[in-house]
Amino acid sequence: MVSQDQAAAKAAVLIEALPWLKRFHDEIIVVKFGGNAMIDDDLKRAFAEDMVYLRYAGVKPVVVHGGGPQITAELTRRGIPSEFRGGYRVTTAESMPVIRQVLAEQVGGEIVGLINEHGDLGRGVSGDEHGLFTGEVRGDLGLVGDVTAVDPARVFEIIAAGHIPVISTVANGPDSLLNVNADSAAAALAVALGAAKLVILTDVAGLYSDWPDRDSLLSVITTTDLEQLLPSLESGMIPKMAACLEAVAGGVPKAAIIDGREKHSILLEVFTQSGIGTEVVPA
Repeated sequence: MVSQDQAAAKAAVLIEALPWLKRFHDEIIVVKFGGNAMIDDDLKRAFAEDMVYLRYAGVKPVVVHGGGPQITAELTRRGIPSEFRGGYRVTTAESMPVIRQVLAEQVGGEIVGLINEHGDLGRGVSGDEHGLFTGEVRGDLGLVGDVTAVDPARVFEIIAAGHIPVISTVANGPDSLLNVNADSAAAALAVALGAAKLVILTDVAGLYSDWPDRDSLLSVITTTDLEQLLPSLESGMIPKMAACLEAVAGGVPKAAIIDGREKHSILLEVFTQSGIGTEVVPA
């Protein structure tokens, strides 16, 4: 039986969320799902619970996901080699259909299934469907592209129906489908949707001004300061922080990177005063 003190503590936690419930009620929050949270079963289930919680709390979550580990595993299973340059997967005409299938059916399908354990809420959309993402080829990485245009009409339809869109990051290119970076695609979608916030899950506690000094963790950074810091970051952090920068520059009021290794990190970020991770705000 719950004691009166325990009940009071729970009530205090709930009431702390009130200002944030008011702030984000009926607003869109785009969440880029990735990192360790994508491969740990407990974290995947906790993530799905967070999305459902947001939806029933009156927020409109939109999930954008990649699927690097799952893509590598499937390509290996089929005997197709994986090559990376500068943190990006070189994508061939042979591997592109596999990448789309893994993203839309395997990864996206699993996220939708976990969400739907709590009701008929999840709806999967591949970025090449309904003209959602259009891209152009990036450099010499084969069929790797950058998102150049977003048509969010289908996503708005799903949100209006009370559902949670789950978006896989494939784009229509000039001549073929393109494999696009999920962080950048999430930023572009957040701008197109007029989202109140972009949240990117990572495998670190946040952004450090002087890594590996753990005391240099930044809770907030302006776009101006981030622009100056960006070139000195480790290669794995650059796409994530560049996506935050892109979103805020495009009109999204706030963007944050948070530690996806922590259960229910999304709720901590959205509904608590201190939040977690690092938040990027306009200068």
